[in-house]
Amino acid sequence: MSARVPVLVAGVLAVSGVALALVPARVRMRAELWRRWRTWALAAPLYVGALWLGTPGAVALAAGLGLVGVLEYGRMTLPARGAATGTMPSLANPHAPPASSWARVPPGAERAGTGGPARRRTPLVGPPAPPIPLGSDTGSHPDDRPIPPRYADLLPLAAAALTLPALAHLAPHALDLRTAALLLLAAALPAILTGDAEHGFTRTARTAFGMLWIPLPLTGLVLLGQDTALAVGLAVALGDVGAWCGGTALGRRGPLARRLSPISPNKTWAGVVGCAAATAAALTAVGAFTPTLWAAVLLGCLLGDLLESLVKRESGVKDAGSWLPGFGGLLDRIDSLLLALLFAMAVTL
Repeated sequence: MSARVPVLVAGVLAVSGVALALVPARVRMRAELWRRWRTWALAAPLYVGALWLGTPGAVALAAGLGLVGVLEYGRMTLPARGAATGTMPSLANPHAPPASSWARVPPGAERAGTGGPARRRTPLVGPPAPPIPLGSDTGSHPDDRPIPPRYADLLPLAAAALTLPALAHLAPHALDLRTAALLLLAAALPAILTGDAEHGFTRTARTAFGMLWIPLPLTGLVLLGQDTALAVGLAVALGDVGAWCGGTALGRRGPLARRLSPISPNKTWAGVVGCAAATAAALTAVGAFTPTLWAAVLLGCLLGDLLESLVKRESGVKDAGSWLPGFGGLLDRIDSLLLALLFAMAVTL
């Protein structure tokens, strides 16, 4: 490992911490920025330290990130009985057909306090529901309670998260069409074994996408080697900071204030400029800059965030989780890293 990486990480954390300490308490974003800085102060040493341990540390890091990531993904996209397509029985009549119970709010509408798309009630006409015996499992969920995922669908996702990093270390040549075929079969098995003719294809597609999106790119932490994996991780982290600074400083007016995509309205072309400058500076600082690697990291930063926004919008959630201070869930933090690793493997291996 290049000695410049730990020094650079420590220097960035120290300088940013001092800068935040000088921000006046009346600034609205100060508390939020402190929460994010504390998360970075814990996450950066863990990332660098795991890769410093060599291949075993990289395998453990990829497996840990992958397992938490697929659990968050499953909670968002793999709902349970009667809700495989994002619907659930009516609270007024739990015996009503699920497909007619909920409707998506028109674009722009938001649930109070979340800042994300929500679901609204569609009145149903029908006979009153019969009394539900105490202790029966046919009751309905409160509106604000998350629907538990199909745990059978999580099994192949979790298995892929744990085994693919080890396979990348022990038999990297096996990550080919044979592995792809096994992953597709594993994604389809839960729906096939449960005889789910109504939602089986949707469940299979969402599980297969989760495997391709999360565990497979994380094998890059093993396959790219210590120095490149560190450089990509550092560049992605600073790229996110650069995008925020660029959007804040240049994204208020002018051509750079145009939205990057309707999927994520807060992202502007000014953020792209800031991200491009920050990723180039980070790769140069650790001696890893090449035009192709920079393009791979920049593309991963831009598309990774948009891809996760696409998943979250259809799932009707604002964040992938709520346990990571300042960010939400782990997927909200590593969405750009996933595609950056994938594109980096495409241009370097």
